Amino acid sequence: MTQQRVEVAQALNMSLGESPLWSVERQTLYWVDINAGVIYAWQTSQSTGLTQMELGEKVGCIALCEGGLLAALASGVVRIPLPFTGQYERLAANPEWQEGQGNRFNDGRCDAAGRFWVGTIDAQESQPTAALYCYREGELKPQIPHLTISNGLAFSPDGRWLYHADSLSRSIQRYPYDVTSGEKGEPHCWVDLDALDLPGVPDGAAVDRQGDYWCALYNGGRVVRFSPQGELVGNYPVPCPHPTMVAFGGKQLDTLYITTAMQHLDAADKERWPLAGSLLQMEVGRLGCVEPSYAAPLA
Repeated sequence: MTQQRVEVAQALNMSLGESPLWSVERQTLYWVDINAGVIYAWQTSQSTGLTQMELGEKVGCIALCEGGLLAALASGVVRIPLPFTGQYERLAANPEWQEGQGNRFNDGRCDAAGRFWVGTIDAQESQPTAALYCYREGELKPQIPHLTISNGLAFSPDGRWLYHADSLSRSIQRYPYDVTSGEKGEPHCWVDLDALDLPGVPDGAAVDRQGDYWCALYNGGRVVRFSPQGELVGNYPVPCPHPTMVAFGGKQLDTLYITTAMQHLDAADKERWPLAGSLLQMEVGRLGCVEPSYAAPLA
């Protein structure tokens, strides 16, 4: 195991913390509690604490856009102005969500050209009814069908590779990618957790400037790091079983923020893992990439 000090950044009781996102412009970390339908904002240099926005429905992930955030709510993609006002603008409906039921949105982020890639999750987390989509200019286009839990989305710093995981497969796929056109090639199995005898399933991820892929292992109690060649080069235990996603932030982009979840824990588990549901941080000695913003004209 790689020994690294993990600290509490914000002590919280999140049911399903996810989608940490650092804004260089605002020097602010944003993240969500999916099940609570809340977006948090924390200007880390200030002592004024957190601000938050309640959305009234589950929110899978967020991305930066001009003047605000894109948010993938259960029912569709919306634009949220910053600072939070409680108002938002609907941009596109979720094709897998009908009349309050169906597959909600899950993991997502923008590529270097400003396209918003976002996946869904099967409502029962057991059948291949979900998909990965790309949102641009008011339209959601399906990209990868027959998924169960779309996760692990990231892009290499040079834009040549798209990483993606269907969590229950316990593997991470890598696709050749043309960032100019937005077209991807045929995938290959880049990382197999079974072959590496790693616990849990791949959840949210981030890539650093050297191209290493950092991934939270849900139900695995750790963050792992893979080289561009798919070699396991870092294994970082965290003080709870359900880390969900990682993001680089801070002034130098050298702090790794880790969201976590309390869901699936019983009373004994919560007593054993009191930091479950909190936002964690770890100084890793690596520099992250600046997170791209949505660039196309908003519909």
